Amino acid sequence: MESVGAVLERHGGWATRPQLIGATSRRAVDAALKRGEVERIALGIYALPGLPAEEKAVLAYDGVLSHTSAAQALRLPLLVAPEKPHITLPPDRHPRPGPPAVLHWAGTTSGERRERITSLLRTVVDCSRTLPFSESLAVADAALATGRLSQDELLAATATIRGYGCPNARRTAAAASGLSASFLESVLRALLIGAGIEGFEPQLLVTHGWFRARVDLGHRTARLALEAEGFEFHGSRRDFAADCHRYDELVAAGWLVLRFTYEQVIGDPAWVVATVRAALAQRLAG
Repeated sequence: MESVGAVLERHGGWATRPQLIGATSRRAVDAALKRGEVERIALGIYALPGLPAEEKAVLAYDGVLSHTSAAQALRLPLLVAPEKPHITLPPDRHPRPGPPAVLHWAGTTSGERRERITSLLRTVVDCSRTLPFSESLAVADAALATGRLSQDELLAATATIRGYGCPNARRTAAAASGLSASFLESVLRALLIGAGIEGFEPQLLVTHGWFRARVDLGHRTARLALEAEGFEFHGSRRDFAADCHRYDELVAAGWLVLRFTYEQVIGDPAWVVATVRAALAQRLAG
């Protein structure tokens, strides 16, 4: 007779109690549960130990992974990982006992139910309704950068939604850009937009003779470049030298370069905005 664990493996890591009993026996299922070879994740649903919390929640509630949990699964950047899985259930579904999760009620497509996760478009819209503008913009930017979603699709989707978070969702769709190269760059751009500072373009190409370089955010008229410096460090003396050379060439081309760290952008956004505003005013006045 096939073992309970083997049956679960054959079913992709989980199965219902009737499926397990039908393939083995009631005694075998109860014994495997007692020995810790399987675990019950919800009433009548069993799984192999070590199943990810997100998958457990999806199976336990028979729902769809959504919001920031779907964003994380789709490798979209988040400032903070979700503490509990976000699961979307059908509008008429009553809550049932299950593992810790944040539950949402909304309609889903047949494809989403089959894949057990919201689509890329739906995920971006959900996140833009619930996250702060800077974080939702980073999610939207990254989604557009994949090439699997266009801004027109995002604008169309947010134009028809109703309810909580609509203004932020529409604002995010209008500002989103697939040119953004990093989470921190998106957040920095969001700070400028929120402060009403205009004219900065993501990944602007600067040319000066033979020199070519893209800056994270560039203001053509003011020749002001903003660089969002993440956690990465120069891997070698050659990398450090190349970075210095790039900076010097930008300055020689008449550009002022401001470099902002993760700690500054995330931890002291008011100072970042004030610094950019002062530098911009000085450059435009000159």
